[in-house]
Amino acid sequence: MTNLTTNDFTDILEGRRSIRQYDPKVSISREEMLEMLNEAAKAPSSVNMQPWRFLIVQSEEGRAALKPLIRFNKRQNKSSSAMIVVFGDMRCYEYADRIYTESAEKGIMPKLMAKTQLSVIVPTYRKYDRAKMNDVVKIDSSLFAMQFMLVARSHGYDTNPIGGFEEDRIAEAFGLDPERYVPVLIMSIGKADSEGHTSFRLPAEELTWWR
Repeated sequence: MTNLTTNDFTDILEGRRSIRQYDPKVSISREEMLEMLNEAAKAPSSVNMQPWRFLIVQSEEGRAALKPLIRFNKRQNKSSSAMIVVFGDMRCYEYADRIYTESAEKGIMPKLMAKTQLSVIVPTYRKYDRAKMNDVVKIDSSLFAMQFMLVARSHGYDTNPIGGFEEDRIAEAFGLDPERYVPVLIMSIGKADSEGHTSFRLPAEELTWWR
């Protein structure tokens, strides 16, 4: 974590806003973007399959391709440092052997445990129908996305999660296999050009059942 501007969790949490207008002069290096992605990837995922995948849109060509697909969020696409499209990999289990083998080699888990879990996890994931797998990768990728937005704050950047886009067209528009990679959400990231506004949150006591 070499590029942190704050490590105050209360400031990170309370100061997060959904920003729609950014300073277009601020860029984020590939090195720092990868650093933030790696930090956010500490997020949990089902059986550690880490199904999140990222399309970083920064170039003028990329923004032009994204523009007709994002409906009401064109300001973010024009002014942000980057637009991050988060996909869920429907064949994430193809990485299972590497994940568990390296976990065993690094002493994170015993080799026998890794082998045993692999023998169960991969067949189970392969048996899931598309609807079930879609749920799994979207839940896990959403956990990543929320963590990324907080990581971005710690690096001094602001974000905006975007759900309004052409989900059925975005993978193919960027040369990705739409059967394998399902879009979860888009996050704009950059330096806020104006203060975001606070918003009302329903109190937990109205949303909670106790038994």
